[in-house]
Amino acid sequence: MTGGSASGGDGTEALRVLVVDDDFMVAKVHGGFVARTPGFSPVGVAHTGAEALTRAVELRPDLVLLDLYLPDRGGLDVLADLRAALPEVDVLMVTAARDAETVRAAVRGGVVHYLIKPFGFEDLRDRLLQYAAGRRALPAEQEADQSAVDRLFGGGPPSAPAAPTPGTRTGPRASLPKGLSGETADLVAAALRGADGDLSAAETAERVGISRVSARRYLEYFTDAGRAEVRLRYGTAGRPERRYRAL
Repeated sequence: MTGGSASGGDGTEALRVLVVDDDFMVAKVHGGFVARTPGFSPVGVAHTGAEALTRAVELRPDLVLLDLYLPDRGGLDVLADLRAALPEVDVLMVTAARDAETVRAAVRGGVVHYLIKPFGFEDLRDRLLQYAAGRRALPAEQEADQSAVDRLFGGGPPSAPAAPTPGTRTGPRASLPKGLSGETADLVAAALRGADGDLSAAETAERVGISRVSARRYLEYFTDAGRAEVRLRYGTAGRPERRYRAL
């Protein structure tokens, strides 16, 4: 995968991205996501830590999509070497690792974002566009004011959480999104726990007796809540299948 100096669509040069992943198919998919995002161009791929450093020095990308699990070196070590060799190159970590200490170590290492695998096009696109907006908000020749700094770091000060209304129920079911029922959520959770391995949305729907679309909504809710994990199964053609497993 190589690219030239494509235009960002607004007359600016597209931001150049190096994709680093040990899985050849995943790297190809992520490179395709980058190519579909306005203002970004994939310029190369690497599948090991050593190759990542070599390609980064050779290509001088604006951004590296860096996997944590590489066959020769850990991604955090590669991140440190990238920061030392090319401090002007930004890094967005893309990994299945979700433990808090790894996330903190990546942030301390200077990543601009941390995206947990597996993810879809929209997930990566949103982070890339946020990254691009931050770069535009604070060009090198400009002095920083607080609003520009806030845009660079992804927003302003956090707002205080709203106090619960007296008498409002709290607990796991209180957080269910609108349109999801606690009873059906219990059935979907039981199907996941009772599965020998992982399940697709279609398989879950058949076990529970609901539509595939509804099953997908519950499964994604459990994933977001940290009660299930999802992985992508790549076939020979078409979109990858999302498979869910209870945690």
